[in-house]
Amino acid sequence: MKIVKMSLVAALLVGSSAFAVENVQMSGDAQLMYNTSDAKGQTSNVIVGNTGSGTLFDKDSSAADAGLNLNITADLAKNDLVTVSTGAGYTAISTLGLENNFVSNVWGGAHTATIPTKANYGEALGGAKVENANWLNEGWVAVTTGKSTAKLGRMELDTPLAFTEKWSIEKNTFEAAVLMNQDVKDTTLVAAYVGNGNGTETFGQNANSNVSANALAVGGVVNGDGKFATYGSNGAYALGAINNSFKPLTAQAWYYDVSKLTQAYWLQADVKCSLVDGLLIGAQYTGLTIDKGSVAGNAKDISSGAMAAMLGYEVKDMVTVKGAYSSVDTDFGAGFNTATSTGTAQSKLYTESWWSYGFVTQADTTAMAINAVSPVQGLFDLGLYYTKADQTVKAGDRDLSEFTLTAGKAFGPLETTLALINSKVATADASNAVQAYLKLKF
Repeated sequence: MKIVKMSLVAALLVGSSAFAVENVQMSGDAQLMYNTSDAKGQTSNVIVGNTGSGTLFDKDSSAADAGLNLNITADLAKNDLVTVSTGAGYTAISTLGLENNFVSNVWGGAHTATIPTKANYGEALGGAKVENANWLNEGWVAVTTGKSTAKLGRMELDTPLAFTEKWSIEKNTFEAAVLMNQDVKDTTLVAAYVGNGNGTETFGQNANSNVSANALAVGGVVNGDGKFATYGSNGAYALGAINNSFKPLTAQAWYYDVSKLTQAYWLQADVKCSLVDGLLIGAQYTGLTIDKGSVAGNAKDISSGAMAAMLGYEVKDMVTVKGAYSSVDTDFGAGFNTATSTGTAQSKLYTESWWSYGFVTQADTTAMAINAVSPVQGLFDLGLYYTKADQTVKAGDRDLSEFTLTAGKAFGPLETTLALINSKVATADASNAVQAYLKLKF
């Protein structure tokens, strides 16, 4: 689901724990996701695909997908000096034949599809024919010696401006080389080169030139058939440092260079206040320079930035409440995750909405968010999320107001979540969406 969390070692890789695993470890999950919306003329607030009927649970206003993820890690060699590890991951997504029977749309963009010429695909005879998709999402080798790890291959990444998005039925990954060092006490240093990615990234070539089902996808973050394309024009570099020397404070700084296109940096500080138990404070700032000529119409380099602040309070095992504010400069015309499509990408900003991505990160936009999460007498986890984004540009406003209510419950390895979403975009009528998530971990 669309919940953004910044981990302490935001540098790396979910799967970095594999470096300490002995022998062979296997894991995975099976997922089923469903979305229906009463938005007239579209199936989601962000991606306009099939023309929605405006009726909840009508197939032309609904989307569904099933997914399977399998992962395996192993130590190839291990002694007192060096550990050599390897890992692989495989993803398959399928509509299970639901398209054009129960739903007319899909979650994932990795599907390929034969789409009728009618603008309203659901009304076309038979609708779109959607194919299943499967691909190797990870395949890496890592070498650890002392407090240093080098990892090479296809992998997940988790950095502020280039990361794997996991809210959808599919996840984007990278072909990269990463070096991480922790010799400095309470400090993690990261250096990375990213050569390819299979997210729907828009720098350089059009990675979606292959026939895909993105026009039908409400949560597409992966290229058709999971195919990888060059990241930027000649790859990208990232340098990062995360420090926790002063225990209540976690500070991080990142620098990015997307070759011949963009340079960016990200600064963040999060504090669990020791003076007031449970008090949470956070600040973020990111700056961006877009090189002249990398975007059509650029006569000169563009420099811009964005900032965000967060204040929260946590009562352990009872409730966590957070409020946040963000402001994006007028010229900040790029997405906050360079790995996926500009305009619909998830971001790490504190104000990010639960479902409608691409609004709080628009140029010339201020946003606020109020969130509360609480277990309800051990029966289920209740979440309340409100986001409001106000944009002022000469071409017209694309404001957002979104309220989401979630209820989740785990039954052993089975995780279930129901979400009710009310949203209003610009001058369009307010719309409602109902979503259901099932995940079986093994």
